[in-house]
Amino acid sequence: MTDTVKSAIVTGGGSGIGAATAKRLIADGWSVTIAGRTLDKLEKTAAEMDAGKRVNIVQCDVTDRDAVAVMIENHVVKFGGLTGLVNNAGVPVGGPIDQVTPEAWKTVMTGNVESVFNTISLSVPHLVAAKGSIVNVSSISGLGGDWGFSPYNASKGAVSNFTRALAMDLGEQGVRVNSVAPGLTETDMASFVFANKPAMEQFKARSPLGRAATPAEVASAIVFLLGDDASFVNGVNLPVDGGMSASNGQPKFT
Repeated sequence: MTDTVKSAIVTGGGSGIGAATAKRLIADGWSVTIAGRTLDKLEKTAAEMDAGKRVNIVQCDVTDRDAVAVMIENHVVKFGGLTGLVNNAGVPVGGPIDQVTPEAWKTVMTGNVESVFNTISLSVPHLVAAKGSIVNVSSISGLGGDWGFSPYNASKGAVSNFTRALAMDLGEQGVRVNSVAPGLTETDMASFVFANKPAMEQFKARSPLGRAATPAEVASAIVFLLGDDASFVNGVNLPVDGGMSASNGQPKFT
């Protein structure tokens, strides 16, 4: 990464992991564009940071390629370049595969995969110029399967392997590409899990740390991978799951 002022775009930045990542980047001296579909959430996130002119909010649907192009141009004009990209926007879709509609399948693949293609493909010239980096937010559901969640598994699996392939292609141009793979995290998107007490008991039993992650804990991993401390880390899908994926799946006997 160059010695110019560090600036990043964080998608899905209105709440949860995206908001926590934007706040951490600002605290670490970055300038940040927080992008998302809901303006009042973006404004709330920005208001919680003492960032002044170092924060920019852009209402943007990252499945809309034209809107993404405008967002990136807006960022580059405001901050003079682009050194980091965090792809956090996403949607959950699950259910028995014979009950998943083509429309639902398209929603999850567009929201979780095409959106990442849009932001990365349009950001490449700026990131190459800055020798910058990309962090995609995948999931442990992109590293293994879940019951009843195959559309989401497929989309996050695509993000995980897209990360590996881009690390090879863009690494040759000086741009690192990594991802984090969070386990259960305290976000609005996961609220349906927290409302299910039997499911939560199973999650706690499966996790060596016995709890969900906070958005700030995932943000810490993202900011590490994005920045200079990870200057030789490329092509990694880093689980941030309290050790859940360390298990081979067998039950606890003692």
